[in-house]
Amino acid sequence: QVQLVESGGGLVQPGGSLRLSCTASASIFSVRTMVWFRQAPGKEREFVAGCTTGGTTTLADSVKGRFTISRDNAKNTVFLQMNSLKPEDTAVYYCNAVKRYLGDREYWGPGTQVTVSS
Repeated sequence: QVQLVESGGGLVQPGGSLRLSCTASASIFSVRTMVWFRQAPGKEREFVAGCTTGGTTTLADSVKGRFTISRDNAKNTVFLQMNSLKPEDTAVYYCNAVKRYLGDREYWGPGTQVTVSS
């Protein structure tokens, strides 16, 4: 049973834009903070952006001013708008539905590749 599905990745030139989407099952999305992580080749997975059920957002310093996270609760979807993309943004981007408490199940999407290259 698929719980989270990302889409919107692809190849883009430096300075370009992409919008990632992550759609979750309603039972998961409605009660969880949603987070985007990314993992570049040879590097550890890192936090990119998060959005609580109430719409409070947090961004990593490396993407502030360029990326925006938002959620559409009616569509059970969280978005990551990525502008002014740089080659160092190249990574697999993962959507995560955060645990609510110790012992809760955590959900991850399969990831979507973003490549920034000329």
